[in-house]
Amino acid sequence: MTKIGIIGTGMLGEAVGQHLLNSNYDVVIFNRTKNKTEKLVQAGATLVKSPREVAENSDLIITVVRDADAVSQVAFGEDGIISGKHDGLVVADMSTINPNSAKEISQKFESSDVDFLEIPVMGGPNVAIDGKLVMMISGKKEIFEKFKEVFGTIAEQTYFLGDAGTAHSIKLAMNLQIAMLALSLSEGITLTRKAGFDPEVFLKILNSTYFKTGMSEGKAYKMIQDNFDPTFTLKNLKKDLGTINDAAKSFGANLPMAERADEVYQNAIEAGFSDIDYTGVLAYLKKINS
Repeated sequence: MTKIGIIGTGMLGEAVGQHLLNSNYDVVIFNRTKNKTEKLVQAGATLVKSPREVAENSDLIITVVRDADAVSQVAFGEDGIISGKHDGLVVADMSTINPNSAKEISQKFESSDVDFLEIPVMGGPNVAIDGKLVMMISGKKEIFEKFKEVFGTIAEQTYFLGDAGTAHSIKLAMNLQIAMLALSLSEGITLTRKAGFDPEVFLKILNSTYFKTGMSEGKAYKMIQDNFDPTFTLKNLKKDLGTINDAAKSFGANLPMAERADEVYQNAIEAGFSDIDYTGVLAYLKKINS
């Protein structure tokens, strides 16, 4: 069976690793913050001291880190993946990064004779633990096919999209939807409250219409109860909004709402809401409307 390495065992990486262990894969892990590896070690993962050692003990490495700089560091930095490369090693990046950076990273790996795939996903740790993510893949199709069984274990739906940069472009467009839906729901809830009504009435009517979403049918009910336990933090969505706007500029796209969303999320961080769930932008609106 394929030996899998995971670099980055935050909320998503941990859940993916746990599901792979539950599916009887051998999993080797590395994370800079050691206490974030404890649950996976207890579940049977092998903890190593560097990305180099992950590479030496893996057929497929999945990177799940904060941004493109972090991907580059674990890949090409001291004791990085490249220093432990071997024939047949494949690196698949599940982080959310700028597609232009993804192309550069892909080219750098290929110049070192290591194949690279982009595999960003939709869905948080709560669905990753059961292998129910949606995965977007780009890179060499024959490499995707080689590890299709692994990707099908991680995600219930996989979409092969083409050349380097493609998957991360679609991932950014998807995360833009998340940000906009969270803002729209938060402002609708805030408007309803200011009008003197129970926001559950707003949600009930919204969810009886064409305009309902998974977020309005699920997380919204936690939002109106001020329950913002994070599955994806507000600061991470703010990071992605910055990446979205940077990528848009490089493509020559003008996205005025994405720019405004970036400002609102930055204001929410400055108001102290960075570590709660991204839907906690509602808590920020509640604060400025009190």
